Amino acid sequence: MEYAKNILETIGNTPLVKINKLTKDLPCLVLAKYETFNPGNSVKDRMALKMIEDAEADGRLKPGGTIIEGTSGNTGMGLALAAIVKGYKCIFVIADKQSKEKIDVLRAVGAEVVVCPTNVAPEDPRSYYSVSKRMAEETPNAWYVNQYDNPSNTKAHYESTGPEIWKQTDGKVTHFVVGVGTGGTISGVGKYLKEQNPNVKVWGVDTYGSVFKKYHETGVFDENEIYSYVTEGIGEDILPKNVNFDIIDGFTKVTDKDAAVYTQRLAKEEGMFLGNSAGAAIKGVLQLKEHFKEDDVVIVLFHDHGSRYVGKMFNNDWMKEQGFLE
Repeated sequence: MEYAKNILETIGNTPLVKINKLTKDLPCLVLAKYETFNPGNSVKDRMALKMIEDAEADGRLKPGGTIIEGTSGNTGMGLALAAIVKGYKCIFVIADKQSKEKIDVLRAVGAEVVVCPTNVAPEDPRSYYSVSKRMAEETPNAWYVNQYDNPSNTKAHYESTGPEIWKQTDGKVTHFVVGVGTGGTISGVGKYLKEQNPNVKVWGVDTYGSVFKKYHETGVFDENEIYSYVTEGIGEDILPKNVNFDIIDGFTKVTDKDAAVYTQRLAKEEGMFLGNSAGAAIKGVLQLKEHFKEDDVVIVLFHDHGSRYVGKMFNNDWMKEQGFLE
């Protein structure tokens, strides 16, 4: 009989799926690494489990402990699933710009959710970074995950996502394109692929309102680049330790409107019901068109599932309010 001993054994080994209509004007083959097939419907399941296992191994996370993290939703879901199987409590701190569905989903899997304002500086005591750190200090037997700086985040993708892409493309991958938030996916996958073939190009998709692109190009952390934006799950107003800028060949920035519109287009034209960052990622691929040649194999990673954005990017009233639809 073939079965997984628990839900965590189903993490990883996600398929590569060809994109056909949206990329018809590109000379190359574009394949999506389709991470919604993970049990928590996102790529974050991989690093959530790895961070927990590594914290158990070195004693930071003790039996019966409480896992505390600031999350935009998906890491929280991955941590919650692992916590259920392994017997931990979870408290997640989330910014109020995240979709209602993400908050509801975390509560549905038994987590306590604390909602904080989005439009405050990272060091503000009300920010989700500050609140999650403070709660971890005040809660007995708690472990603060800190996905931004936790090296197990990058390691998960170096050990699983990168090798899967290399094997699935038979080593023919030429470009890897992915939205960048905590940096674990791009840094882990990028490091693995470049070790196999130094000519593989690694591109990050950034959003307007985030510091990554300018910092990568100039080495300047420009606070004028920081302002509030709608796109979820990518971009930052900090420099997480997991973003290895040396591995990244370049960034392309995608507007909130394009990210939202292309999220709808993936669903309606490719049958790919995905999250907001997938729209940004595929638009990023199209913006990089001049970098691709005929025999190239471009892998774009799609992070999460459309069910978390039904009230936003898949709601035409919301899209009109934002000025994204006529």
